[in-house]
Amino acid sequence: MSSLDNLLDISKKLEGVARHASVHAAGVVIADKDLVEYTPIQRETNGEKVVTQYDMYMVGEDGVGLLKMDFLGLRNLTIIEETLKFIKQNQNQTVDLNQVPLDDKLAYELLGQGETTGIFQLESAGMRRYIKELKPTSIFDLQAMVALYRPGPMQNIPEFIARKRSPELITYPHEKLEVILKESYGVLTFQDDVLLTAIILAGYSWLDADKFRKAMGKKIPSEMKKQEEMFIDGCQKNGISEKKAKEIFDLIAPFAGYGFNKAHAACYAMIAFRTAYLKAHFPVEFMTAVLTAESRGTTGPQKNEKISQAVAECRRLDVPILQPDINASNSDFSIENNTAIRFGLSAIKNVGSAAIDSIIAARSTKKFVSVQDFCSRVDLGKVNKKTLESLIKAGAFDSFGNRASLLISMPDVVAKIAKSKKNESQGQSSLFDNEESQDDNQNITYFDVDDFSLEEKLSFEKEFLGFYLTSHPHMETLSRIRLMTTHEIELIESEKEGTLIKIGGIIEAMRKIVTKKSNAEMAFITIGDDKGITVECVVFPKVFEESKTFLITDSVILIEGRLDSKDEQPVVIANKISSAKDVL
Repeated sequence: MSSLDNLLDISKKLEGVARHASVHAAGVVIADKDLVEYTPIQRETNGEKVVTQYDMYMVGEDGVGLLKMDFLGLRNLTIIEETLKFIKQNQNQTVDLNQVPLDDKLAYELLGQGETTGIFQLESAGMRRYIKELKPTSIFDLQAMVALYRPGPMQNIPEFIARKRSPELITYPHEKLEVILKESYGVLTFQDDVLLTAIILAGYSWLDADKFRKAMGKKIPSEMKKQEEMFIDGCQKNGISEKKAKEIFDLIAPFAGYGFNKAHAACYAMIAFRTAYLKAHFPVEFMTAVLTAESRGTTGPQKNEKISQAVAECRRLDVPILQPDINASNSDFSIENNTAIRFGLSAIKNVGSAAIDSIIAARSTKKFVSVQDFCSRVDLGKVNKKTLESLIKAGAFDSFGNRASLLISMPDVVAKIAKSKKNESQGQSSLFDNEESQDDNQNITYFDVDDFSLEEKLSFEKEFLGFYLTSHPHMETLSRIRLMTTHEIELIESEKEGTLIKIGGIIEAMRKIVTKKSNAEMAFITIGDDKGITVECVVFPKVFEESKTFLITDSVILIEGRLDSKDEQPVVIANKISSAKDVL
């Protein structure tokens, strides 16, 4: 047997075999008896959750017939709830969102300007561009856009926007469909539109219409052909020509499997509208809630990027973000003086919940007046040296002196206070206790040295907060090089694959490899803007050789290249790279 025959033989045996077990993020299976009566179960691969061994299709109605529900947890609902709480605390005002008019002018003005950071479903660059073009004026516009911004229906968005702007362009696939397509300007938009089209034009029953939807969703060619014949035949029986029936079927086919249920879209549109309303009317409270939610969310670069984007949005809205302060910061972000947002302690690297609880409990009676006072009143078992160093470098102790002096003095302060606390806990007391304690305090050494430079402080912000809070070390350079670009980093997501672009940014990370084919060096670099938004760039050997002398982390560059996609994320294939120093 040849190697090719052997490969084909093995491939046939492996075809259709599950590669790995995965768990649906929000799927819950419900039965009237113990699940083991219907399905084998197991522990998830890396965890303790109990999951079915059947896949999502076999366990559902097409298999053993169990009820499978997707319970979606949305962070935006928490943001809405937190915003309402902050409004009550900050303005002593209770907002009942059920009473808010759905034609609120400020909310739609905000959306029409593309100010959608923090707005549910409308944050992506592509959606932001479409919303600015659409300039929505009703909840129905939002409902349609949420449904259309999916694979398949997305091709109808330009037509939807054109008809919104110019009502004279509105037409209907058939006059009988005006009643169901009036709100979407004659554009097939929802799954419901597919069902009702089949019922009204082709005489389907509700059951047959649902089978029609499912068949199109599975996209099995033989089933699609069968459904097309059935649809056209039904239309002809209702007096519609075969040609017209075929035209209408061709409108349905591209997106029926991806279409949103209208009720689902309506719920999403309401959340989008409510977040827009709160941002438009209560920007400080809303952005505080966004920052708090993101700080509790995912860890790593994605979390830092989300918080950085929110901070950039606060700057745009002229909402001050105050640096961490040991006497003013709570665990989460909080509102100060009604108009500013104070950075939360939990968002600082190496500062855990146990340390924060100890800090807040200790200052509940009175504020700290010095590092020594702080160390003597908190639990140094929870607020350890690593935590103290992080707090100092992040600026939380700036009211007690410059960071360099505090860092140098901190070990002696901690050691003396810890010794004093240990003696107290062991009951080692004498007639001269107070005198010895005073002597210990007087023997604490405080070093008076020059403070860190601005660049060093900004570096600390990047390290311990995850981004630059007060400023950006390359702000002027980034502002100047932006004038030479064709695209903002945050907007390239909406561009088509293959688009030629020119972007500028700071090198956040770089990974070099040696190619197997030519044994030459190439690199993958991540560049970001002053908002913390990043994109990956691929630098092949020829371009890398031309530019490797200035491809250094934390330097600003200008990249000309072609937009590609990798796991549905935009990637720039670099054709030419220039150092900011050479082009400015």
